[in-house]
Amino acid sequence: MYGYYSSDACDLNEFKAITARTVDPTDIPNATGAPKNVPVYDCKALGDMLRDRDQRRFLMAEWAEILHRGAGVFVLKSACSNLAAIDEATAVFNRIIAAEKAKSGGGADHFAAAGSNDRIWNSLQKLCEEAPDVFIDYHASPAIDAACEAWLGPNYQMTAQVNVVHPGGQPQQAHRDYHLGFQTAEVSATYPAHVHDLSPLMTLQGGIAHVDVSIESGPTKLLPFSQTYRPGYAAWRRDDFRAHFEDAHVQLPLAKGDAIFFSPALFHAAGANTTTDVHRMVNLLQISSPFGRAMETIDRTGMCKTLFPLLSRGWQTGEITENTLDVVLSAAAEGYAFPTNLDRDPPVGGLAPQSQKSLMKQAIMTGASFDLLSADLDAQDRAKLPSAP
Repeated sequence: MYGYYSSDACDLNEFKAITARTVDPTDIPNATGAPKNVPVYDCKALGDMLRDRDQRRFLMAEWAEILHRGAGVFVLKSACSNLAAIDEATAVFNRIIAAEKAKSGGGADHFAAAGSNDRIWNSLQKLCEEAPDVFIDYHASPAIDAACEAWLGPNYQMTAQVNVVHPGGQPQQAHRDYHLGFQTAEVSATYPAHVHDLSPLMTLQGGIAHVDVSIESGPTKLLPFSQTYRPGYAAWRRDDFRAHFEDAHVQLPLAKGDAIFFSPALFHAAGANTTTDVHRMVNLLQISSPFGRAMETIDRTGMCKTLFPLLSRGWQTGEITENTLDVVLSAAAEGYAFPTNLDRDPPVGGLAPQSQKSLMKQAIMTGASFDLLSADLDAQDRAKLPSAP
């Protein structure tokens, strides 16, 4: 249908042609090269450029063009030149992993089988609270700041999640990421085409290597230029697109302190760790635009509690149809599950937690009592708090 994307209408041959492009060296004048179509930058050599306002803007414009219409990915060598801070942060993260395992009893990560990896949700806040001095040294990277600002502008919002893939850890399937990549295919298809274009402009994916990441240890598999295929959020789950990704993807090794940044619309996947001794630790950066906010703060929980008795009674008597229910809840309830505390409010099925709107609709349609609904809403709010209540 015009204005919307359907997986059935996605053209694999068009996708293959787009991803067969090569990087033009004249488009990346400040890079040291583009091995396997991935522009690489030496941050030590870029020090003066990053300190000069006008030169920094030239560099940021180059990076933004890569993310938008170019390869979709670039690597910053020695982005974190303070390797002692990297090692200190690694020690803190390992302590956090051990403490959280002891508390929860371990178990599977949301994206891989039990034992194959470890994850720290909200590693940004946890590092800050555990070791604020390390946090300062670790995040004092002008290159990473410039990369974030290049795509999102100033006042970007940083979040981070540590991922440790142990020897034998299995690869992921090709996918796109937050926002639309975290929706089911059915939900993604309900968003108009221009929102598919907007979604990757709202976030930036990145990662800081905490160890030397060899090809054998499974660095991220990447398909350069794939972010420029506009219906990609409708296509990435198709078996033929994923098969092409496996045939055409590239991987680059990273050294400790290197960083990689890519568009969330780039087809990518974590690689397999085939080593026997490398525990691949990467701090995954998820940076968001400051503009993804409403103008006013709203007590949507209070609104839901006020409306529930009337909506529930109307539903039971048949005076309120499901369509009316959906429309009213769209105006009153929080329809999006993020941001949240992923320790306490984990994704359902590896995608997204339940939204307030979904919780309300479920309670109304199943005849839940006001007391139960009220308790569930309060519990959902508590689960989203950034620290334990």
